Amino acid sequence: MTTYSLTWLPDVLLKAGLKVALVDGWQYRGHSDMGPVYGVICHHTAGPKTLNMPSLNTLIQGRANLSGPLAHLGLGRDGTYYVIAAGRCNHAGAGTWRGVSAGNTHFLGIEAENTGQPDDPWPPVQMDAYRFGVAAILRHLHRGVEWCAGHKEFARPQGRKGDPSFDMAVFRAAMAGLSSSDIPVPIPPHEPSGTDGIAGCATLRRGDNGPLVTALQQTIGIPSPNGLFGPATEAAVRSFQRQRGMVPDGIVGPVTWRAMQDR
Repeated sequence: MTTYSLTWLPDVLLKAGLKVALVDGWQYRGHSDMGPVYGVICHHTAGPKTLNMPSLNTLIQGRANLSGPLAHLGLGRDGTYYVIAAGRCNHAGAGTWRGVSAGNTHFLGIEAENTGQPDDPWPPVQMDAYRFGVAAILRHLHRGVEWCAGHKEFARPQGRKGDPSFDMAVFRAAMAGLSSSDIPVPIPPHEPSGTDGIAGCATLRRGDNGPLVTALQQTIGIPSPNGLFGPATEAAVRSFQRQRGMVPDGIVGPVTWRAMQDR
């Protein structure tokens, strides 16, 4: 299998303090490799109004009239980035932005879960992740915010597409201050220990340590539990969550604790 070129995506998003879930086979998924990547095209899925990322399978597999993958990243309503593909995706169609018309070859596509309808407001956590994620990608590409386009701006003829439903000029203006490498990145809040879990279990995530982490590692079958919540523990938690249809964010909160106790 061919490993495509956008393998840097997860690290860039993780370094920006964002939640990342890897879709199995993402490194090898794409219609071919990308050309030079100049920027990002933002979309919304126009999918169902419920659940976190109900359009994920469509983004991976495509539709009857368009083969997948349909985006490099899916952005769930809870701010989790699902890394779908490292190669070229069918997301742009005919259009142009800043003189570039080969959108699928030169732009990374992000599909954020939203119906696009007025009765489906964008959650703040999702919009924050959208801004910080795009800003982090543009920093990596050494590009300014002008290289972020909405699909509705790129698509030709004008009016062919209406996504995303928010104002792109406002989005770019809000993102402008986030594109410099010296701007602090957001850190997900760490919930108070011992108050938010089940049966007194605190929320755990990468970087935590102690007896509760050891108990977690024993529960999910980590060899030689050491009480340190590192990458291997996070990967095991994500796998457990994915198997049970939960958001695979690698964070052990009340829902994940409950699932572990009920298994």
